[in-house]
Amino acid sequence: MSASEINDEKCRLDKWLWAARFFKTRSLATDAIDGGKIHVDSNRVKPAKEVKVGQVILIRRKELEMEVTVTALSNMRRGAPEAALLYEETAASLAKRQNLAVTGEADHAKRERGAGRPTKRQLRDIKRFTGL
Repeated sequence: MSASEINDEKCRLDKWLWAARFFKTRSLATDAIDGGKIHVDSNRVKPAKEVKVGQVILIRRKELEMEVTVTALSNMRRGAPEAALLYEETAASLAKRQNLAVTGEADHAKRERGAGRPTKRQLRDIKRFTGL
């Protein structure tokens, strides 16, 4: 892919997020922008906001929080290796994500098998023990 294919003159934010493969569809990207999950230069924006090279975009999705700098523009969705050329993750964001992976803070919702609600047998034993 040549530089002329990557660098378009203008690019909407929702199209860029889709082309950079942060979202599977443009409508998902639009919903995230409208929901306040995407900030450009620390400001809430609209889906039609024009993206420029050098802008910093904060992307929040579930446990993933990334801060990327736009390095190129594209209105076309391509393969993942080519999409990775459209942005560069900031050092602070990368360190934060690596720290999150090490500490396992994203694993707070996982539980051991059987550690949830009591079974029928356990409920009977609880009732018998407490006398209720």
